[in-house]
Amino acid sequence: MTLADFWFIVIAALWTGYFVLEGFDFGVGILLPVIGRNDAERRTLINAIGPVWDGNEVWLLTAGGATFAAFPLWYATLFSGFYLALLLILLALIVRGVAFEFRGKVDEPRWRARWDAAITAGSAVPALLWGVAFANIVRGVPVNAAGTFTGNLLTLLNPYALLAGVATLSLFALHGGIFLSLKTAGDLRARARTAALRTAIAAIPAAAAFLLLTQVAHGKPWTDALAAAAAAALLAGVALARRAREGWAFASLAATLLLTVATLFGDLYPDVLPSTTNRAFSLTVANASSAHYTLVVMTWVALIFTPVVLAYQGWTYWVFRKRLTPADFPVSSAGAVIVPGRGTSGPGRGTSGPGDPPRTAAR
Repeated sequence: MTLADFWFIVIAALWTGYFVLEGFDFGVGILLPVIGRNDAERRTLINAIGPVWDGNEVWLLTAGGATFAAFPLWYATLFSGFYLALLLILLALIVRGVAFEFRGKVDEPRWRARWDAAITAGSAVPALLWGVAFANIVRGVPVNAAGTFTGNLLTLLNPYALLAGVATLSLFALHGGIFLSLKTAGDLRARARTAALRTAIAAIPAAAAFLLLTQVAHGKPWTDALAAAAAAALLAGVALARRAREGWAFASLAATLLLTVATLFGDLYPDVLPSTTNRAFSLTVANASSAHYTLVVMTWVALIFTPVVLAYQGWTYWVFRKRLTPADFPVSSAGAVIVPGRGTSGPGRGTSGPGDPPRTAAR
C-alpha cells in the first residue's frame, strides 16, 4: 500500500464519520416540524444535538482539507465541476448554523417559526445533495484530458444521482428519528420512534434500489458483500426500533451508513473521479495525489492529532448523554426561558443557544 492509497482510505473514513454523525443532525432538523408540536418541544429537540452538531461538522472540514492536501487535482476538478451543488450545500449549512443561534434572540413565535423552517431547509438540502454528489463521483462525470469537468449542473441531476439523494435524505431522517427516540423521553420519545418507522417506509426501498444499481454497474465481489451487509444492518435497525431498542437501532443505522460509504469508496477505487468522456482521462489515486513528502508530513500530523480529536469528541457525547424532556427547559408566564440556577433569560438578558448543556435552555 502506498501513502496515496492510505490517504484515500483516510478520506473515506472521514466521510464515513461525517455521514454517521452529521447524518442524525440532519435528520433531527428534517423531522423538527413533525415531532415538535410546540416551541418547548422543538427547543428540546434542538438541544438534543446542541452540544455536538458543530463538532460533527469538523469531519466535513477535515475531509475537504485532506482532499485538498492529498489529492489536489481531485479537489480542483471536483470543486469546480460540482461548484453550484457544493455552493447550495454551503449556503444551506450557513443558514442552518445561523438559525440555531438566532432563533432565541427574539421572544416572538413568528420569529422562531421562521428560523425553525430555516433549520429544516438547511438540513434537508445537504442531506439530498450529498447523495447526488457522491453518486456522480462513483458513476463518473465528463472530464477531459486536462482533468477539467466539461458538464454542467444538469449533468449531475441524472436519475441515478437523484435516487441517491432520496436515499440519503430518507436515511438521515430515519437516523435522526432513532437518535431522538434515544435522546428524549415521554411523548417525544414515542413520537420520534413513530416518525422513524414511517420514514423507514421510504428509506428501505430507496436505499435498496440505490445499492442494487450501484453494485450492478460498478460493484466488485468484496463490495457486494459490504452492500449486502449495509442492507441487513438497515433492516435490523428498523426491526430494533419497532421493539423500542433505541441504542441498538442507532448502532445499526450507524453501521448502515458506514457500510454504504465503504461500498461507494470501494467501488470507486482505484479511481477518485472516473471520466465518462474517456476512461483514460479518469483521475486515479496515483495520478491525482500530492508529492510523497507532502503525504509523509500529513501522515505524521494525522497520527499525532487524530487520537486527541476522537477522545475529545467521545468525551462530549458521554457528558451530554442524558435524555431530555420539555420539562428541562421551563418557560415563565412572561414567555422567558427559565435557566435552572440562573433565573430567566430573554432578549438582552443573556439568551442561550443550542450548544449549551442540556440543563441550560436554548430559546
